[in-house]
Amino acid sequence: MSKRYRGSDERPALTYSALLDTDTRPIPPHLREQAPRDIGVAPVPTSRFYDRDYHNKEVAHVWSKVWQWACREEDIPNVGDCHLYEIAERSIIVVRSAPNTIKAFYNSCLHRGRKLITSSCHKTEFKCPYHGMTWACDGKFVRNPIGWDFPQWPEGENPLPEVKVETWAGFVFVNFDPNAPTLRSVIGPLMDHFERYEYANRFCAVNVSKVIRANWKIVAEAFMESHHSLTTHPQILTATGDANAQYDFLNDHVSRHFVAAGTPSPNIDEHPSDLEMVEYMMSRYSTDKKRRALPAGAAIPDPLPEGFSVRQFMGDIARRGLEERTGRSYDHASDAELIDSIQYGVFPHMSFWASFGASMVYRWRPYGNNPEMSIMDTLILSPIPSEGPRPAAAQVIELGPDDHPTLAKDVLGQFANVFAQDLGNLPHVQTGVHASGIGVVHYGRYTEMRIRHMHQLIDRMIAEGEARTS
Repeated sequence: MSKRYRGSDERPALTYSALLDTDTRPIPPHLREQAPRDIGVAPVPTSRFYDRDYHNKEVAHVWSKVWQWACREEDIPNVGDCHLYEIAERSIIVVRSAPNTIKAFYNSCLHRGRKLITSSCHKTEFKCPYHGMTWACDGKFVRNPIGWDFPQWPEGENPLPEVKVETWAGFVFVNFDPNAPTLRSVIGPLMDHFERYEYANRFCAVNVSKVIRANWKIVAEAFMESHHSLTTHPQILTATGDANAQYDFLNDHVSRHFVAAGTPSPNIDEHPSDLEMVEYMMSRYSTDKKRRALPAGAAIPDPLPEGFSVRQFMGDIARRGLEERTGRSYDHASDAELIDSIQYGVFPHMSFWASFGASMVYRWRPYGNNPEMSIMDTLILSPIPSEGPRPAAAQVIELGPDDHPTLAKDVLGQFANVFAQDLGNLPHVQTGVHASGIGVVHYGRYTEMRIRHMHQLIDRMIAEGEARTS
């Protein structure tokens, strides 16, 4: 079916859209859309991955203006539960101040600036550990032990400064810009398309945070294209259409790419048999219980049932496994929405997988104020079963820069090996951009247009910010 090719200027003959034509269920309109952009082929300076001045400009004009996923609502289920979110030198407290109210405050005492909290916690009030100035969980000023010496603080005033907060599908978003546009005006396409996948009816089954010796953009880039699989993930080529991937822009802040499963990479010489593809996918899913559980007694028939392609067979397997696990029917779910990698990126630091099954969610951000280190957070969100109590949210597994991703294999399954391959490249990209003899990096016109657009939007925001302050 697929055309095998060995590079040069040929594109794969079998497109993702053509693969959708073989699905056993109707394809939702949003998966049929195609919205690429031609944004040129200009290179990007290597210095933006390590230059301190450029990093400071990002902090001032990008991170201070964009919506950022700070935590999940299930991280702060009770009144007084606090989540500490930090990016660069900024630190905020996200707190459930009332049963149905979430607020965010700058994590700094109004007296001498000491941080009010240093980790996620539960508080009945925010009492500064330095001098005892105290605020309620809704930000109202409560007491000053030396109030007689503060004529500049009238009684009933001096609330904690707030950071803008909005929620969507169980995620809590923050924005440091008090004049920021609404969250919907930025991520509207994501909200609309993901209504189908009931993201609000999910719980966090896996939560892994990894410190990486690389600029946050280098980390983000690794998850914005799929053709690196040829050399970085050769084991997945048996049943992954890496070079058949489709890339789209839904607006300036939301982009996406689709990668088909159950079809071989166009880059491999020998076309695997249907049985070889199914064996690979079954072995992957059988150990990947947090993402797609197989139905009880699932076995591999040889040959496949008459009239079934690999994609159709594995879609049916995934559909029955999900129904068994959740107690709900997924007869309306297309094969693509059960087995493919359908990734939506939200500028500048988030990626959400569209799936009826358990879905991956990524976040990248600077580690402290170091332009050459970053944090990658990986969640797996699983549908809540129709019966029984809501499962508890997973505790975060924190991995340092020298901890191997396979330390989280118990929860990540086979994805731990894939992450290890991805992250293994990144410190060497960081040192490699320093060593560059040409001072720039180059991106593909189509397959890496999402990366190029990220850099162009950062540059635009910096230019606009500098113009406002000049």
